[in-house]
Amino acid sequence: MVDDKVPAMTIRSLEELVACAVALGAENVDGLSVAEKELIMQTHVGRRDVAALREQIATGIDPLGDAFCALRSAEERRPQGQTYTPALIVDSMINWAKAQGEPARVVDPGVGSGRYLLKAAVAFPDAVLIGADLDPIAALMARANLNAAGHADRARVELVDYRALMVEGIEGRTLYVGNPPYVRHHGITQDWKQWLSATAALHGYKASQLAGLHVHFFLATLQHATTNDFGAFVTSSEWLDVNYGALVRQMLLGKLGGDSVHVVDPAAMPFDANTTAAITCFNVGRQVESITLQSVNTLPELGALSNGHAVAKERLIEAPRWMPLLRVTPKLPEGYVELGELARVHRGTVTGANAVWVTHRDTTKLPESLLQPSVTKARELFAAGSVLQDTSTLRVVIDLPTELDELDPDERRKVDAFLRRPEVKVAKQGFVASNRKAWWSVGLRSPAPILATYMARRPPAFVRNAADARHINIAHGLYPREAMSVHALAKLTEHLRVSVTLGQGRTYAGGLTKFEPREMERLPVPTMELLNDDGYTPKVGQ
Repeated sequence: MVDDKVPAMTIRSLEELVACAVALGAENVDGLSVAEKELIMQTHVGRRDVAALREQIATGIDPLGDAFCALRSAEERRPQGQTYTPALIVDSMINWAKAQGEPARVVDPGVGSGRYLLKAAVAFPDAVLIGADLDPIAALMARANLNAAGHADRARVELVDYRALMVEGIEGRTLYVGNPPYVRHHGITQDWKQWLSATAALHGYKASQLAGLHVHFFLATLQHATTNDFGAFVTSSEWLDVNYGALVRQMLLGKLGGDSVHVVDPAAMPFDANTTAAITCFNVGRQVESITLQSVNTLPELGALSNGHAVAKERLIEAPRWMPLLRVTPKLPEGYVELGELARVHRGTVTGANAVWVTHRDTTKLPESLLQPSVTKARELFAAGSVLQDTSTLRVVIDLPTELDELDPDERRKVDAFLRRPEVKVAKQGFVASNRKAWWSVGLRSPAPILATYMARRPPAFVRNAADARHINIAHGLYPREAMSVHALAKLTEHLRVSVTLGQGRTYAGGLTKFEPREMERLPVPTMELLNDDGYTPKVGQ
């Protein structure tokens, strides 16, 4: 959000906010919808003195948007994906656009209170300004801001889904700029999911119906735009890595003409939600040879989105995820190697039905030899400290052999009785079980000498597994490539505990940071010589 906010008490209710918007001339901007007119008619607040608000708007402050965010909590705004953009991000994106040339039109796909259109109006004094939104209060705020700033004569705000916005052909280029709403696929109706698949197919792409709304908006932009149009969107960075984001990655390498991607660390709080932001710039129809990637820790580092390192198209095509490519790998200090040189990292086994295969010893009649004490919750590793000493508090995983004939008659009788249970028969039909060599055999990995959590809002917990516990897919197991002494394992574990930071993983919406196995293998660690040195002591930051 902008820094100089109107005190929250200035506008005390959404009804007052609507009244202020009307007093600021919201009705003077073209496109007023029936829903907005009804809101205005239902507002019984008397005409407000908005001179102070008008003055603030003239200086680039957004008092209406700030009041809206104070009156409607982030939780209340989440269903519509409403996250209002800080001024520094807006400025960076508009400054990038200025370097691309003059557009004849500017389109904001999720206009909110109009922050992008207001900045664009100053940067491009001859451009037509168009905003789309589904919230009538947001549309009224955008109209009020545009009128108060003197841009009503060239602006239009429509209460419409951006995917259905009618974008007419014009002479000149169109700039698409804004902050598409962040809505997960659970909040998207089936007809729009079908639209995604069908529209992507028209352009020669495949789409996952697990895609969030921001992916839909990238595709809608490709649908609306013509060659030489350009744009910049700020979204959650998830699309860089997840499978459903492949559509965005393919469009940027193809028809959308990716120019650059700039990722902002969540610690900078780019939104009023704990998530990593990605600013994506594109020039429609550009022949992509490379895309510039940049990672920043603070908003001022964004500048005009002109920094970063170019990554060749071929490398981007090959990469299953783009987030690791953002990092310019620093040269390892003397005496250090990547963890992968010393150990393989493997995620734990997926049971396919924890309610069936994960249990307590006293709830099953199966032989003890088939019950493997296992780490089945991340918090068990966080609670263990540096060493997991015993398994007495852990649950067990039922791990049956693939060849049941190996069991003695009494064991086989008990296993057969277990497999006849109704809940086990249901688990048999599941995707994971039906794709195993033997559906009844979970197939746990051998005990890993070091266990690690890999998804949390805190750095991973690395724990030496002195108890030889097994683990399922809530943890990674570190398996040394060559035998390590207890001393070396302890030193390696301690180094990882004090040196690994959240910034070395990748952060998703909601603030969860994840370390995939290959990412964890890239962590810098001491060589075996150092680990075996009695005088070596791991220190924070090494």
